[in-house]
Amino acid sequence: MYMITDILMPLGISFVISLMLSPIIIWVLRHLKILQVIRKEGVKSHIRKTGTPTMGGLIIIASIVAVSVLYSRKYPNISIVLFVTIGFGIIGFMDDYIKVVMKDTKGLAPLQKITAQIVVTTVFLFYLYNNSFDIFTYEIPFSTGKSIHLSGIAGIALSYTAILGTVNGVNFTDGIDGLAASVTLLVLCFFTVVSIGIKSGLEPVTCSAVGGLMGFLIYNAYPARVFMGDTGSLALGGFVVAVALLMKMPLFLPVVGIIYLLEVLSVMIQVTYFKITHGKRFFKMAPIHHHFELSGYSETQVVVLFSIITAGVCIALLFFM
Repeated sequence: MYMITDILMPLGISFVISLMLSPIIIWVLRHLKILQVIRKEGVKSHIRKTGTPTMGGLIIIASIVAVSVLYSRKYPNISIVLFVTIGFGIIGFMDDYIKVVMKDTKGLAPLQKITAQIVVTTVFLFYLYNNSFDIFTYEIPFSTGKSIHLSGIAGIALSYTAILGTVNGVNFTDGIDGLAASVTLLVLCFFTVVSIGIKSGLEPVTCSAVGGLMGFLIYNAYPARVFMGDTGSLALGGFVVAVALLMKMPLFLPVVGIIYLLEVLSVMIQVTYFKITHGKRFFKMAPIHHHFELSGYSETQVVVLFSIITAGVCIALLFFM
């Protein structure tokens, strides 16, 4: 019964909610003129996407929350994951609102965004520490169950780096149709399998996220009828890293989330190289998925390639669990 009630049911119900909610939310977003504006300095082929509804991340968040609250009494840690997801989702919503409704394409100022992210991160870690969660012990990938204990500043620094890096990594990954949703779907399948194996109590919420992403992808795959926006990408980043921390697996994120890492590194390399060389570019465009596009890959090919890479590392990690 456990497999049916705590695995298949949250996945199936969340999928149905997402699938049925998507056309309604898309209609509402169009009616309210919550439409994507494509930057002229971006990939030229993306200009045709101007006018596509954005803030579709509300669909994913709604499907996760609607199902997960049913299990939060039995599995209390689900509430913590939902707090982080909604917290970062609100930051993304504010950014989207400023860009789309207030017509300021810059959105939240970088200092405002990072400050808000640090606040949510601090509240999350403070809660874990005050409720006797071990936030200093981390499982080591490819070590068949070995762990490392970091105390004091090192452990806290790693937690902040994992959270902020993952959240912004997912945000950078959301640049072409279906990419962030596809990669994150596979990452969460990995954490679901591990959660079932170690009985972490997080499998109902990870399954609800998988189901929500499955339904959303039907409308977000190329050609996308809705974008998740920062509302969705920041919320998903918060979700992934909250699950990883509660399972003592933040060190797995650079591996299972290798695409997130590559996206962030490509931006850092591009900016640094541009400044050092006074205007030259290391990549044709960053984040790196745009480099692939400008190198002749179609959006669908990039999504498939990045998904295959993610699936490969997920399988390799599971083999060494």
